Amino acid sequence: MPPSNDVLVTMYRKMVLMRRFEEKAGQAYGQKKIQGFCHLYTGQEAVAVGAIEALRPDDYMMTGYRDHAHPLARGAHPGMIMAELFAKNSGYSKGKGGSMHLFDVEHHWYGGYGIVGGQIPLAAGMAFASKYRNEDRVTVCSFGEAAANQGSFHETLNMAAKWKLPVIYVCENNRYGMGTEVTRVSAQPAMHKRAVGYSMRGEAFDGMDAIASWETFRDAAEYCRKGNGPVLLEAMTYRFRGHSMSDAATYRTKEEVEEAKTKNDPIPRLREVLLKKKIATAAQLDAIDEQQKHICEEAVAFADAAPETGLDELYTDMYVEPGEADVRPRERVLGATDVKWPSYPSGQELKVTWELEPPPVHPRAQKKGAA
Repeated sequence: MPPSNDVLVTMYRKMVLMRRFEEKAGQAYGQKKIQGFCHLYTGQEAVAVGAIEALRPDDYMMTGYRDHAHPLARGAHPGMIMAELFAKNSGYSKGKGGSMHLFDVEHHWYGGYGIVGGQIPLAAGMAFASKYRNEDRVTVCSFGEAAANQGSFHETLNMAAKWKLPVIYVCENNRYGMGTEVTRVSAQPAMHKRAVGYSMRGEAFDGMDAIASWETFRDAAEYCRKGNGPVLLEAMTYRFRGHSMSDAATYRTKEEVEEAKTKNDPIPRLREVLLKKKIATAAQLDAIDEQQKHICEEAVAFADAAPETGLDELYTDMYVEPGEADVRPRERVLGATDVKWPSYPSGQELKVTWELEPPPVHPRAQKKGAA
């Protein structure tokens, strides 16, 4: 079943929001309002939006350090994300997480991770928790193709497959691990083919096509919810900017990048579908673009006006004390009263209804039972 017209328009709006936000983040970095590392998602928007729109809002999601776009599309407040990038107190983590460590628990967005591949085993833990609690939630974990050469990737896939965990691993293959083309360092550069070594489902899809992304994630989520175990997806995508804002990207030609922008930009591709199928008019889509530009301009103004994080915050929120209440960012910053904060059982009241590994019956016990 293809996505509905409403979903298609929503995906278009969210992809434009991601793109305009990243453009503003790039400008702010050039103005030194954002310092340190800053990895933009420009060009890869169809992967994140397909996953987010195909899954449920209460499914768990996490990614690596290229993490601004995902929580935006999940429903996070653009101004608070920008304030986090600006290292301001009105950010989601009071500016102490920054660009690479965005977190929005309210929307089940469990982080960007600065360690390459660090999120991969954590996603297995979240999927394990879902199964232990007898939930039907799915965890989606995205990472780059370079992370697929980490030992934790292979260890985790083996564990996830053995325990049939409800987790979708999506390799966002943008062809370059920092400045190294994937075929130079990977004996098997088709990452989805590695799934066969762990007896799990693996497939690739066009990560520049929002509709293909939605359909792939929708099918994979249904597969996981039925108890079939994990899925390894490979999104064939491309980043239009360098690895980070400090990367001049001299390892690839300008012609290569321009060709990708001209022929394969996911936003014009979806726009063409919307126009061709008469789902929206050019004027309506232009209005969406202007609206998202305005939202991102407001996000920058919000971050500019936000207070600096003082030195008195240096050692706060390091540990959670027993009985300490959760800090709810939108409530803290915006005074929001509609925050739906997740709650989970402690674990003490749960009963496991499945065995990780049924114990083998010793041959002698079998003979004794037969007698």
